[in-house]
Amino acid sequence: MRRGEVWVANLNPPRGREIGKVRPVLIIQADELTASGTPMVVVLPLSTRVYPGFKRWRISLPARDRLLKPCQVITDQPRAIDRDRIGEGPLTSLTAEEMTAVEKSLRAVMGML
Repeated sequence: MRRGEVWVANLNPPRGREIGKVRPVLIIQADELTASGTPMVVVLPLSTRVYPGFKRWRISLPARDRLLKPCQVITDQPRAIDRDRIGEGPLTSLTAEEMTAVEKSLRAVMGML
């Protein structure tokens, strides 16, 4: 599991308006943290529901490799999840340009621009 890869994770049960379901997620935490054996992994969920009006906070990805449908990376809902919630993967990896867009969007969500 590496930063920039898309894996399948079980985000159930959600609370309130949190995103749930078994869905693809982008591994966003540093590889050094993952390699340290931490039981948690910081991810960004993906959704096939594309909202053009949210393009500042959601990065569109085309279908490719084992990611079968176009998706958006939902940078406004980062989560730290237990490694046991992560299953199949990697489905695909983001390009350097896509990761740059995700990082810029995540900084905007965090008010760090």
